[in-house]
Amino acid sequence: MLTQLDQLRTQALAELETLTDETALETFRVAYLGKKGSLTALSSGMKDVPGDQRKEVGAKLNEVRDAITSGLTSRQEALQQAADAKVADGIDITLPGRLGVGTGSLHPLTQIRDLAVRTLRRMGFALADGPEVETEWHCFDALNTPADHPARNESDTFYLADGRLLRTHTSSVQIRTMESIKALPVRIIAPGAAYRRDEIDATHLSVFNQLEGLYVDTQVSLADLKGTLEGFFREIFGPKTVVRFRPHFFPFTEPSFEIDVKLEAKGKEARWIEIAGCGMVDPAVFAAVSKTRGDDLLHPDQVTGFAFGMGLDRLAMILHGISDIRHLIENDTRFLAQF
Repeated sequence: MLTQLDQLRTQALAELETLTDETALETFRVAYLGKKGSLTALSSGMKDVPGDQRKEVGAKLNEVRDAITSGLTSRQEALQQAADAKVADGIDITLPGRLGVGTGSLHPLTQIRDLAVRTLRRMGFALADGPEVETEWHCFDALNTPADHPARNESDTFYLADGRLLRTHTSSVQIRTMESIKALPVRIIAPGAAYRRDEIDATHLSVFNQLEGLYVDTQVSLADLKGTLEGFFREIFGPKTVVRFRPHFFPFTEPSFEIDVKLEAKGKEARWIEIAGCGMVDPAVFAAVSKTRGDDLLHPDQVTGFAFGMGLDRLAMILHGISDIRHLIENDTRFLAQF
């Protein structure tokens, strides 16, 4: 049987060199390695090999199978390389491409973020940043959010095993900024990602983009807040944009307001659209920060301030007439090419 195996290997490898297409290679594979192939037939004869020779014959059988399989793979690769070379033969690779190279553009979220940042920086606001993995104190306690507030529930917020959480808003950057400042005034904006356990649908994502602002000094008034945000939204949506402030409630501002803008889509009647939240910083927030600072720079009897926040995803949807927020994260070039 050892002689038969050597002969079969020699015959198979010689035959491989004569094959010139995929069909012939497949026929070869079936003839030698298939269920009814020559090598399989020899393998079935192992039961008749004397016991003292089975180890040697088994090793030879595996050696022949490996040789034929390897030879078949090498021949397939050689034929493919030859076919590729034939296709490329005569092509001048130094010629310019026939299809123009596409020019990309900024994502609509990047566009609205850059526009918002440029506008607010012209108003004197500086950029600030902070960690996305936050402590409960920076995200809730310092912002006058009670322990039983729904936002602190595990069904609304992503908590980590060590007790920290993924920030639910960029207001935590405002707290960290107030902790570290050396002097007044404070005028910052904090664009960035925020995380909430929202069901994903046409208007909600579990990860979204927010921009918040803070202005603190000794005589900041509600008129400052109103003038700043009216100017901002008229810069974003046009000089004739009508802005409305509605009384609302937020734990960290008092008084608090929701902001609506009146927008008119083509062919439709003008309507009010809720777009942001804002208010005068609650004295309890200044008291909490002052306690950690250990000084009176931000004592609630000495300073006032305003804060505001808005979703950049929502701004982009309104600005471009996007009906489904999921389009902003799907990376579909058919959608993105519009911008």
